[in-house]
Amino acid sequence: MESHRHWIEINQQKLHYQQAGAGSPVVLVHGLLGGSFCWRFNIPALSGTHSVFAVDLPGFGLADASRETDCGMQAQALRLHGLIEQLQLDSVDVVASSWGGAVALFLAARSRKVRSLVLAAPVNPWSDFGMERIRFFSSGLGGWLLRMAIPFSSPLHRVALRRMYGDPERIREGTLQGYASMLMRPGRVHNLLNVLRSWESDVGALRGAIAQVQVPVRLIWGTKDGAVDLRSADALQSALPHCETALLPGVGHLAFEEDPEGFDRLVLDFLARSD
Repeated sequence: MESHRHWIEINQQKLHYQQAGAGSPVVLVHGLLGGSFCWRFNIPALSGTHSVFAVDLPGFGLADASRETDCGMQAQALRLHGLIEQLQLDSVDVVASSWGGAVALFLAARSRKVRSLVLAAPVNPWSDFGMERIRFFSSGLGGWLLRMAIPFSSPLHRVALRRMYGDPERIREGTLQGYASMLMRPGRVHNLLNVLRSWESDVGALRGAIAQVQVPVRLIWGTKDGAVDLRSADALQSALPHCETALLPGVGHLAFEEDPEGFDRLVLDFLARSD
């Protein structure tokens, strides 16, 4: 089904989204350094029964933002709340991945318009994978090195992408180029640094937000996820009162790309039960 691109201003920040389909609204929220591009394999299936809104949050995807823009989890949740209000959506299901999963949890904690959550390996307080790297790149030296390295990082993009997959042979044509183009957009490294510098405070605040989430939640995890610890799913499920976990065997962190058919089945089954 054909999707249409739109721009909207939320609190003086430009937000881009793709819209497709008809039916009850589903908002798709990308992970760190992602964008609406990430959902290209899922939009056709989900838009068959739902009105899909795949967003590019400010500082990501096509939504360029100044280096001073707060791109942290809590700030982005407020923008998503503004999007739902401006589009006059009465009730939404949210499907989100990784860092976007944490953004979605903050959103659900504050907005009564969130009906349910599907979270693919969401960032959470019980996973410490990558924290040493985040602390390093949040420092002055680490930030300087990242700013210097990003313009020359193209040879490493393929290596980084392969690590996100359980089976790198499943990487489809155009995927590497799509992620690289988003990473290399003007000002993107400053947006990334902005996220990393607020990471620990945001994750600390996430515990309180999770305690306020009362909607049904389905967690989806690939069993070969090397970015967010699969073992944290048990703690997260225990902290959410209406939560279940589904696993995709042999799949890595980008489950929605690596096994879109399996991922879409899990999403649509859950959403059908929520109707």
